Amino acid sequence: MISEFKDFAMRGNVVDMAVGIVIGGAFGKIVSSFVADVLMPPIGLILGGVDFRDLAITLSAATAEAEAVLLKYGVFVQTIVDFLIIAFAIFMVVKAMNSVTAKDESEAEPAAPPPPSNEEVLLAEIRDALRSS
Repeated sequence: MISEFKDFAMRGNVVDMAVGIVIGGAFGKIVSSFVADVLMPPIGLILGGVDFRDLAITLSAATAEAEAVLLKYGVFVQTIVDFLIIAFAIFMVVKAMNSVTAKDESEAEPAAPPPPSNEEVLLAEIRDALRSS
């Protein structure tokens, strides 16, 4: 069972998937920081100095025993922008990979079959001579 697991874990697809997940996680953090720290502040400034992280609807006011219950739709808007940027980036990578694979497939034309050997030619002649007699 251990050797089967080792064979499974060391297959190329599993290792490629693990690398993709790690890189994807790091890319997600980069995009989240880009959206929260670079993209949304100018948009908020254009919209009148709005900080999207502060946009919320108070469902229940804070009391001495409990904190306020907030519906933070501004953070949700930032998350949607994160998703759209990541989805577009993944779309572009897949599109580029598909175009490269399509070029590779079109360049790899099937090779012509090799000509028959001298023995095959002679055997075909003998066969044809026997049929005609």
